[in-house]
Amino acid sequence: MTKPRPRASSALGNLRVLDLTRVRAGPTCCRVLADFGADVIKIEAPEGVDPNENMSGPRHGYDMQNLHRNKRSLTLNLKKPEGHAVLMKLVETADVVVENFRPDVKERLGIDYNALRKVNPRIILASISGFGQSGPYRTRAGFDQIAQGMGGLMWITGLPGQGPVRAGAAVADTTAGLYAAIGVLVALHERATSGEGQWVHTSLLEAQIALCDFQAARFLVDGQAPPQAGNDHPYSTPMGVLPTKDGFINIGVGGEGQWRNLCAALAREDLADHADFATQDQRFANRPKLKAVLDPIFQRETSDYWLKRLEEFHVPAGPIYRMNEVFDDPQVRHLALAQPVMHPVRGEIRLVGEPVTLSRTPASLVAAIPEKGEHTDAILSEAGFDHETIAKLKAQQVV
Repeated sequence: MTKPRPRASSALGNLRVLDLTRVRAGPTCCRVLADFGADVIKIEAPEGVDPNENMSGPRHGYDMQNLHRNKRSLTLNLKKPEGHAVLMKLVETADVVVENFRPDVKERLGIDYNALRKVNPRIILASISGFGQSGPYRTRAGFDQIAQGMGGLMWITGLPGQGPVRAGAAVADTTAGLYAAIGVLVALHERATSGEGQWVHTSLLEAQIALCDFQAARFLVDGQAPPQAGNDHPYSTPMGVLPTKDGFINIGVGGEGQWRNLCAALAREDLADHADFATQDQRFANRPKLKAVLDPIFQRETSDYWLKRLEEFHVPAGPIYRMNEVFDDPQVRHLALAQPVMHPVRGEIRLVGEPVTLSRTPASLVAAIPEKGEHTDAILSEAGFDHETIAKLKAQQVV
């Protein structure tokens, strides 16, 4: 029998999570719970059952490694009555079920919230969809870039006049997964008082709109549709990208004190009280003129020179890294965001660690993605199935 995996943390060590998710948003939610010690059981269809089983890429590829570490794997055919019965048996002792099917799919499979709560009134169901659990788009399949477009992000990203531009990361997927994890944790806290579970649901569309935050509020409150601003901050300047002798840097000047510090760093104190630049409103109104002044100055010296100079004068600034440079930064190394884990095929690899630290019960990476069905026997045995029943389920291609 496969030995139980070590727990990543004691923070959520008393929780069992049934992970019915795939692609990105759902796995992101479950990854957070697994990294903080929950026993997350990744439930997957046996080979050949799911026509979209390769949607998430190769199992030993970087994406699957990063999304499904610290989990156990059980194969289960939910389309068979026997598979449904096995799942409901697992639900009896589970705390959370996470799924990102289209809303109508879980109803057809008989694993909607009402069905689960009849088996376990304490169960928390977390559902992530493309567009919501109700409404005219509820049955549409959702993908990250579609949500980026519908949530307004693609028209506030990119250079002015460029046309819509997608963000370079799956921001809608990831944010939806994180919001779902927050919802699960809130529901678990409430359950400690009420003794009852509840249905937590979010969507890529909702998460993307919420992620736009102040840009969305700008329209809702003031009726202004934010335009594309490229690398410039939407309403503060100089705050954005500046060219240097050998590349680019970011600077952030957020107030009058920092503006005067910048002028001192540039040895251009005359700019501090210049009629066009003396206040934030004046600098913003004259942004092109200010850029024409600053660009030639910064192009005289290297990025490294300016970063040291600006730090000396307490002006916020930072390098602009390619991804192959990010993890060599001294501060990033100090934060240990690239964490090692041993994979039986790929050897030691590094994955992206959790970006939040708990002082007593931090998250950790203790296991790479399991092979499909690696823990099937152990999980079923824990649920009370004997060897003969497990063998029968295998013969029936239920697991």
